Amino acid sequence: MPKNTKVTQREHSNEPVTESVADLLSLEHPMDYKSSQMSMGLSPGSTAPVKALLPSPDPDAEDGRPAWNNKLEYILAQVGFSVGLGNVWRFPYLCQKNGGGAYLVPYFILLLLIGIPLFFLELAVGQRIRRGSIGVWNYVYPQLGGIGVSSLMVCGFVGLYYNVIIGWSIFYFFQSFQYPLPWAECPIQRNGTQAIVVPECEKSSATTYFWYRQTLNITSSIDDTGGLNWKMTLSLLVAWILVCLAVIKGIQSSGKVMYFSSLFPYVVLFCFLVRGLLLKGAVDGIAHMFTPKLEKMLEPQVWREAATQVFFALGLGFGGVIAFSSYNKRDNNCHFDATLVSVINFVTSILATLVVFAVLGFKANVMNEKCVVDNAEKILGYLNTGVLSKELIPPHINFSHLSTEDYAEMYGVIKTVKEGSFDQLGLDACMLEDELNKAVQGTGLAFIAFTEAMTHFPASPFWSVMFFFMLINLGLGSMIGTMTGITTPILDAFKIRKEILCVACCVIAFLLGLLFVQRSGNYFVTMFDDYSAGLPLTVVVILENISVAWIYGTKRFMQDLEDMLGFKPYSFYYYMWRYVSPAVLVVLIIATVIEMAISPAGYNAWVEAEGAERFHSYPPWALAMAYALIVVAMLPLPIVYIVRHFNLISDGSNKLSVSYRKGMMKDISNLEEQDEQRFILGKNPSETPSPMPAHRAYLGPGGTQEMTNTNYGTSTKTGYQNIGSPESEL
Repeated sequence: MPKNTKVTQREHSNEPVTESVADLLSLEHPMDYKSSQMSMGLSPGSTAPVKALLPSPDPDAEDGRPAWNNKLEYILAQVGFSVGLGNVWRFPYLCQKNGGGAYLVPYFILLLLIGIPLFFLELAVGQRIRRGSIGVWNYVYPQLGGIGVSSLMVCGFVGLYYNVIIGWSIFYFFQSFQYPLPWAECPIQRNGTQAIVVPECEKSSATTYFWYRQTLNITSSIDDTGGLNWKMTLSLLVAWILVCLAVIKGIQSSGKVMYFSSLFPYVVLFCFLVRGLLLKGAVDGIAHMFTPKLEKMLEPQVWREAATQVFFALGLGFGGVIAFSSYNKRDNNCHFDATLVSVINFVTSILATLVVFAVLGFKANVMNEKCVVDNAEKILGYLNTGVLSKELIPPHINFSHLSTEDYAEMYGVIKTVKEGSFDQLGLDACMLEDELNKAVQGTGLAFIAFTEAMTHFPASPFWSVMFFFMLINLGLGSMIGTMTGITTPILDAFKIRKEILCVACCVIAFLLGLLFVQRSGNYFVTMFDDYSAGLPLTVVVILENISVAWIYGTKRFMQDLEDMLGFKPYSFYYYMWRYVSPAVLVVLIIATVIEMAISPAGYNAWVEAEGAERFHSYPPWALAMAYALIVVAMLPLPIVYIVRHFNLISDGSNKLSVSYRKGMMKDISNLEEQDEQRFILGKNPSETPSPMPAHRAYLGPGGTQEMTNTNYGTSTKTGYQNIGSPESEL
């Protein structure tokens, strides 16, 4: 290092210098201004450490971090993570429940207010800092480093039960290779010389019986575990093997997998849409979807559920979005990525909803025709026994070819004439609208409603194989993102072989997942789905928003984006991050807490004797377990804050003594460019890289003065502190 620089003069003075500072000054990595990272805004008088880890000249090439082979693989990976099983069954269910087309309005509004802005935020910080969720938030604000740990915990909880659903899909996939499909008809049992339909199946339906009895072999309550279901245990093992193989190969291989796993579901959805539109009654289902019930838009519950769906549809807070974007080059246009993936996600939800409503329209017509036939037989019996007079039947009605319109006319006449004793006849109205209004949620939509509709398809095994193969692909795409959200932060923090970590995670997850493949396992899937992710993820995302927009600073973050992207982002994002998104998230948290307080905590148990579900409240131990999931997921937030606030553990950065920090900040701010480069590189000026081009500080919307950053009483222009590349070998 040249002896005449101001810094070396400072070093030879009597000012105390900590050992870590000496280590820092001895580093001889060249400074790459363009690749420097975000700095933590410090208030005057703060004693928080200043991060000054120096990256290599070309981080993308020399930090050992993998990178996407091309932009398309990255986009497909993000699409595969965000587009999942929820798009196929959760969104259509909410659309059906909350007013059809009217539900699309609040969903689209909230997608603009919280969905795209927060998705853009996560993409940007992951790409800028090039670390997983734990590393990102440790560097943005160490005291909120628990954000990344909570994300990892939630990913773990969700991955445990999400892979069980993939296991169910694998079981149905292999069961589909037979004709007729095993859930097409109720099984027959022998009672001596007499053959009768299994009573449980007769009281429900063939597809419902196959789901609850043949697949889950479910118990009647959560208290009765019933032991392991070996068929589901094997299916879960296969699911974890597939996930492990996909994740262990890394993003170079998983990116290629995404070509198939992300695109194949769209092929199947389009095939189902074309086939569904050719089915009888499909138009009735589509019309039902796009007939808006505008009064529903005035209900707060609709907006809360729309916000929650936007929140989970994009995978916000899981860490997978940050992990995937951390493998990008720093000049990648993540704003375009955020908009594109969000639009694709929304369009996919609409496409899946069209398919679902076409199939439900067909199913509703089939069930309505069955209702007409069953009730027509009752009326014929009443006519033959003299309970009803034949004069009540209009002369043009032919019972051998009875249409729904003819039945409705006959039903209306009988109801009017027999008003006093009509209820005793036990006749149903058989209204198509009633069938369409029967909302089927979650697993019931895929494993009961869809399977029942497919039994009426020509070549039903082919469509069943295609459908469940699509579900497996959708699930695997989301699971790869979820597992990446777990493994990337750990690999960034510790030197460990990726193969060993992935195998260990999958083995542990499979063993813990045995909870869900007991005969009572479906009740625990419901519990984890209701409690492990909703509130903790919302808290995680609002803290992400606050740490960037209010602690780090929205103006500084906008300047970082301008330097990274090469253009200034729209002022729309400034106001969303600063005010609107945090306000919406606060309202969502309050609404969620209120709903948890006033709604009874319980689950729908299958009652074998009745062949139907009945709501049961959680026993005390199960209720304690449900709330423990919330507490455990959010516990890292206060713990990390406390230990970092009181300096009980290090945040991993080099620490400067207060006396040295004041002098160093003043001297470095006055260094000439060549002196500064020689100080950092320890080389001649001719060997140094060209400095970063001067840039204009972001003034904020309507700003007129250049932004400054005050550190320890010294005013300096806003700059970046450099973050080192991950030490792990990925």
